[in-house]
Amino acid sequence: MKETHIHQENRYFQKFQEYIREFVYGGIDGAITTFAVVAGGFGANLDSGIIIILGFANLLADGFSMSVGAYLSAKSDKENYKKHEALEYWEIENLPETEREEISDIYKAKGFEGELLEKVVDQITSNKDLWVAEMMKDELNLMEETKSPFKIGLATFISFIIVGFIPLTVYLWTFVYPSPINIFFWTSVLTTLAFVIIGALKSLVNQTSPIKSIAETVALGLLAAIVAFYVGDILQTFFIKS
Repeated sequence: MKETHIHQENRYFQKFQEYIREFVYGGIDGAITTFAVVAGGFGANLDSGIIIILGFANLLADGFSMSVGAYLSAKSDKENYKKHEALEYWEIENLPETEREEISDIYKAKGFEGELLEKVVDQITSNKDLWVAEMMKDELNLMEETKSPFKIGLATFISFIIVGFIPLTVYLWTFVYPSPINIFFWTSVLTTLAFVIIGALKSLVNQTSPIKSIAETVALGLLAAIVAFYVGDILQTFFIKS
C-alpha cells in the first residue's frame, strides 16, 4: 500500500516536471500583470475594493486569454508537424529515389562516406517510419511535441491564477479583516518572494544561473510595477477629480 502511494506521488511529480515550463511562464505573467494592476491602482489612489475588482478581472480574463493562446499555439505546432509528416510519407511513396538522395546528403554532411554511408542510408530507408523521422528532424528541423495542448493550456491557466493571486492576497485580507498596515508594502514583499521562487524554477527549466534568473524575474516585475504606478499616478490627475 505504501509503495503504491509512493509510486503515485512519483507519477504526479513527473507530470509536474513535464509541464514545469508552462507553469513557470504562466506564473511569471500572472504575477507581473496582476502586480502591475495593483501598482497602477495604488498610484491612482484607488480604493482597495476597486483594486480588488480590477485585479480579479485582470487575473481571470488574462489567465484565460493566455491559456487559450498557449493551447492554440501547441495545437498549431502539432498540426503543422502532422501536415509535414504526411507530406514526407507521400514523397517517400512517390519519390523514393529523390528522398533517398536527400538522406544520403544529410549523412554526407555529418561526415559519413563510402561503404559506411551506403549502409547507413540502406538501414534508414528500409524502415519508412525511421526514414520519415530522419527527414523531419534533419531536413525540416521539426520535432514532435509530445505534450497535450489541453494540458499545456491548463497548466498555464492554473499557474497564472495561483501566482497571479499573490499580489491580491493582502488587499483581500485587509478588506475582509481591516487592519492598520501598509498594504502596498506587504503586497510588494509577497510578490517579490513569488518572483524569487518563480525565478528559481525558471533557472531549472532553462538550465541557467539561479541568481541571474531570479534577478531578471524580479527586475521585470519591478519595471512593470513602476510603469503601472506612474501611469496610474499621471492618469489620476486627469480623469479622477478630487
